[in-house]
Amino acid sequence: MLERLRLEVIPDSNHLFHPRSMGHQVSAPLPAAVWTEALTAALNQSAAVWEMSPVGTILEARVVRWMCDLAGFGPAAGGVFTSGGTEATFAALLAARAAVLPDAWKEGVGADPPVVLHGEHAHYAVARAVGEMGLGTDHAIAVPSPGFRMDAAALEAELRRLHARGRRVMAVVATAGTTATGSFDDLDAIGRICEERGVWLHVDGAHGASALLSTAHRERLRGIERARSIAWDPHKMMLMPLSASVVLARNERDLDAAFSQRAPYLFHRGGAARGWDQGVRSFQCSRRLDAMKVWVALQRYGADGLGALYDRLCAVARALHDEVAGRDDFEALHEPESNILCFRYVGVGSMDGEALDRLNLRLREEYNRSGAGWITTTLLGGRRVLRVTVMNPRTTTAHAERTLDVLAELGVRLGRG
Repeated sequence: MLERLRLEVIPDSNHLFHPRSMGHQVSAPLPAAVWTEALTAALNQSAAVWEMSPVGTILEARVVRWMCDLAGFGPAAGGVFTSGGTEATFAALLAARAAVLPDAWKEGVGADPPVVLHGEHAHYAVARAVGEMGLGTDHAIAVPSPGFRMDAAALEAELRRLHARGRRVMAVVATAGTTATGSFDDLDAIGRICEERGVWLHVDGAHGASALLSTAHRERLRGIERARSIAWDPHKMMLMPLSASVVLARNERDLDAAFSQRAPYLFHRGGAARGWDQGVRSFQCSRRLDAMKVWVALQRYGADGLGALYDRLCAVARALHDEVAGRDDFEALHEPESNILCFRYVGVGSMDGEALDRLNLRLREEYNRSGAGWITTTLLGGRRVLRVTVMNPRTTTAHAERTLDVLAELGVRLGRG
């Protein structure tokens, strides 16, 4: 069986540890976290209930408390590990729904559901959650986002319009690290607007909340403490193996209210004191102890060590941007705010927009098929662009520059065809 794994499974898997693997937002995970996975599986603790994971549930609560402290949340804050950022955002919006529609769990959302506002470049998890909750995706309203960031003034104007029409707003979702470009919304400005109007602010920091570990990039998250809830994926920029994600709430009881069911065969909490059971604030019942690898990585590398890795990934993306800006055959679509860069092959400038769209799509396919590396593609402003996400600390500036050289060689050859 080991031989079959070696010959039939590993060769055709994505090799995220390759220094020119710069595709999706999936990390080349840290060794200590990888080794912990075997122990997690062997112990097989169900982290929903304290008596089924007596050490694990407390360990998870400790990691969550540390993350809440980093976000600037007070002593009432808390949270829970989730399967990913999509579940984290879903749980946060369930909590927002419980705040606006406290009887929705029993009675449904009614004929006049509230709306959720988000930026044009928000993750699809937002609209998915709105649809899954029965609000209807027509009630997920995109706010104009020039420069790939939500326009705070446009948000305020939309809130005024909704108020004038008597429409309820369930939540505003700001993004810290958009999927396409890694851009950060102005959390401070958006947070002030939400506070003034008493609107729930959720920050989707699945990708970018790890900037809290960085002295160089932490300022991009200024105002995150104004959020009512945060989604944060350590399996992205903290380089944990899949999966390790967290939803944090400024008041943990808000998160409890999202899942207000009784299960006396599992949960035995009585009175006002917080219990250790995490299942009372989680969508999952059978829960893997994903917090343990994060705890081990923090002990092994330290918060400063993880912050230095964050800075390194961003620095390589910045160096790639500078290299693109110095060439005539490529153009950058934005300046990187994190470890993500979108750019476009333009050749000698003789092709029109649609021809370049086709060429860039084919260029990505041929480059990935060649084995030289791995990149992705997306649409920005209706145009096909190439997208690089630096998720491997082994990737150097030289590797990034070589990626451009190979893409340029392919572009010349494909352009002739």
